[in-house]
Amino acid sequence: MAKYRRQHGLFVVEGTTSVLDFLNSEIRLDGLYATGNWIEQHRDHIPHEYTEVEEKELKKISFLKTPPEVVAIFKIPEPGNFDLKNLTGLLLMLDGIQDPGNMGTIIRTADWFGIDTIVCSPGSANPFNPKVVQASMGSLSRVKVYTADLTEMLKNRPDYLKTFGAVMDGQPLVEVAKPQTGIIIIGNEAHGISKELSSQIDFRITIPRFSGHKGPSAESLNASIATAIICYEFRK
Repeated sequence: MAKYRRQHGLFVVEGTTSVLDFLNSEIRLDGLYATGNWIEQHRDHIPHEYTEVEEKELKKISFLKTPPEVVAIFKIPEPGNFDLKNLTGLLLMLDGIQDPGNMGTIIRTADWFGIDTIVCSPGSANPFNPKVVQASMGSLSRVKVYTADLTEMLKNRPDYLKTFGAVMDGQPLVEVAKPQTGIIIIGNEAHGISKELSSQIDFRITIPRFSGHKGPSAESLNASIATAIICYEFRK
C-alpha cells in the first residue's frame, strides 16, 4: 500500500471561529495567545494553558492587516497512510493549485459538500500556509490534505474507481453520470490538468459557458468556483 505523507511542523490559526474549530479537532495545540477580553468570553472552550497578551503584541505575530484577538499555533498532523482502495466517497485531487486563496477556498468547499480528503500534487500551495489556513475558515480542521504524485497514485487505483477531470473541452457536466464514490481532478489555474495526469482521466467534464452579451467573454472560471459547481452537481 502506497503511503502519502503530509509535512511536519507547526502552523498558525487566527480568529475566533477558526481557532475554536481547531481546538475542537484532533489536531494538537502548541500555543494559544489571546487578549484578556477574549479569554474571559471563551474560557469554557479553551484549554487551561494559554498566554494572555496585549493587542499590540498580537500585531507583531499576526499575518493579518487587522489582527484578531486570538492567535493559536498548532502542530501539523503526523503523516498518515492513504489507500484509494478504502475510498468510500468523493475525493478531490488538485493538480498544481498554487494560489493560497484558491487552495483555502477549495478546502472550505470540500468541507461544505462533505468531502473529507484532498490529495495535492507537489507543486500545489502548502495547505498549512497562513493564507490557505485563513481562507479555509476552519475547514482544514476537518478535511485531511495530503501531497502525492497524482499520476503514480492513479496508476495503481482499483478499476472500479473512476476519475473526472475538469477541462475546457469535455462533456457537459450535467450530462455525465456521477457516482457516489469517485475522484474529481482540478487543474492548475492557468494551465489546467498536466499532460501526464490527463492520461489517467476516465471522464473529461466541462462546465458549459453561457454568454448573455456580444463580444468576448471570460476565458475560464476561477479554480475554486469551478470546484464548487462540480461538487454541487455531484451531490445533487
